[in-house]
Amino acid sequence: MQRPIPESDPTDTMPNPPTEHVAELPPPAPAAPAAPPAPAKLQSPDHDALLADTIARHADDPDFVTALARGLAVMLALSDKKRRMSIAQVSHRTGIPRAAARRSLHTLAKLGFVAADDARRFYLRPRVLSFSHGYLSASPLAVLAQPILDRLGESLREACSLATLDGDEIVYLARSSSSRIMSPNLNVGRRLPAYCTSIGHVLLAHLPEAELAECLAHVRFHPYTEYTPTSVDKLLPLLAGVRESGYAFASQMMEPRLCTLAVPVRDTAGNYVAGINVILQGRLVSRAEMAERYYQPLAHAAMELGSLLLP
Repeated sequence: MQRPIPESDPTDTMPNPPTEHVAELPPPAPAAPAAPPAPAKLQSPDHDALLADTIARHADDPDFVTALARGLAVMLALSDKKRRMSIAQVSHRTGIPRAAARRSLHTLAKLGFVAADDARRFYLRPRVLSFSHGYLSASPLAVLAQPILDRLGESLREACSLATLDGDEIVYLARSSSSRIMSPNLNVGRRLPAYCTSIGHVLLAHLPEAELAECLAHVRFHPYTEYTPTSVDKLLPLLAGVRESGYAFASQMMEPRLCTLAVPVRDTAGNYVAGINVILQGRLVSRAEMAERYYQPLAHAAMELGSLLLP
């Protein structure tokens, strides 16, 4: 715990010492200008801690199982960290009381979903993959999209991905098998904020007005980079541009030197169900060049996939 900082230095209250008559000295030479401070490293918001707020909002719901919600929050916290975590770290990250976090970890360990090392640091076990495997295997969207994404990625010689909207986040469901090595933020199963991703923009842009307002009311904006839209007022004009152009362009909104272009996927009933994007990492390309080079192939792939999806 940090010691409290006194409001003033005690010496401020001491009487000034008597002044002495000394010869005046020439003014000192001007100091060299200080180097500008290095920009602070931006930290991503703690999304798992937000689950504690969600759990608290349902405290009066008699059918809401708080213990189950806490256990899921603990697993999500472990899944988003490469390092192993102690009980105290899990509690801090999720906002769940330490005793409750300990019970959740104990239960998950007994069920085979987590384990602990000799230092009592917890980590996920492979059994958690049964959740994602079950969803991806049963989802026609992910299964039908894979061969289409593979052909698209091969023809463009770039990384391509499919994601869907889940609340105010997108979830990656598939990516082209020919994708180059790229940021782990874009792997299958990864969740990212919709407000700063191209797929998020194409899906938010086509939500009904009331549904969009409800979604954005719960968003906690975070400046991942200087190009990230950090308010509803900054986001809405971008969404209007998506409706007009039919695609979304995101340049360095999530990471430096990361550009993406996305188009929506509509099922046979015209419902917006997902988005497909092309991802360029490590180089910057203008909006006009991205659209000219990638829009038509993306649109054709989205149309092919949409024709296979029943409402």
